[in-house]
Amino acid sequence: MITINNLCYKIDKRNIIDHISYTFHERSFYGLIGANGTGKSTLIQLIGGIIKPLSGEIIIDGKQIVDYSKKQLAQKIAVLQQGGLEPLNYTVNEVLEMARYPYQGWLGQEKQNSEPIIKEAIKRTNITKLKTKKLSELSGGERQRVALAKLWVQRPKVLLLDEPTTYLDIGYQQMIMEFIANWQKEEQLLVIAVMHDINLAALYCDHIVALHEGSFIADGKTEKMLTQSLLNKLFDANIAIVDHPKLHVPQMIMNPESK
Repeated sequence: MITINNLCYKIDKRNIIDHISYTFHERSFYGLIGANGTGKSTLIQLIGGIIKPLSGEIIIDGKQIVDYSKKQLAQKIAVLQQGGLEPLNYTVNEVLEMARYPYQGWLGQEKQNSEPIIKEAIKRTNITKLKTKKLSELSGGERQRVALAKLWVQRPKVLLLDEPTTYLDIGYQQMIMEFIANWQKEEQLLVIAVMHDINLAALYCDHIVALHEGSFIADGKTEKMLTQSLLNKLFDANIAIVDHPKLHVPQMIMNPESK
């Protein structure tokens, strides 16, 4: 469980996160939605310990985030930042080995044999043929699969995802969201994901939290949250909601006034 209390963050005197308080419960898949610049990515970075808040507190499993060491925090939380992995000159194997850093001692040794964990991650993300290739040789979709494998190797209890499907085609989007959803259910993870695609959020998230101008303005079960009035307010657009013909979850369509 993650609780944030009166959390604030500013950039150039502008309130990016404005006195937010909220509790994210374990075994749940939360989708953070809102227009660009409303603080979604900043919130992910704050909860992940990448940046520090101006004020307020973040409590993870009853313990202040500032009381965790970097390795302890990395055993709890894995973060996929917007854009995924950079195209660096590390091989896929090297990247996955580095993901075990939170469990290594000061001599670089770890008690648990990491080889079976890495093999399982490679199998689950279908990247066997990429093992010896460098990240710089991979496409964006391939690097995103490696990023997922890296998260899996880290073995966290919480996943923080910042727009995990950005820049990917429909096939990769579905593969990545299915992987995350299955993993979340299998291991009862807490997942908090910034979702740019509202329809994907409706399909995979069980809770929706809406941000507007640095504050939470609505939250609840997905099927009740994704209404025409809320989405029109968040995105200042003319949006209609239809029912998914098979899954019966809300799906967003544009409703242009010129037609």
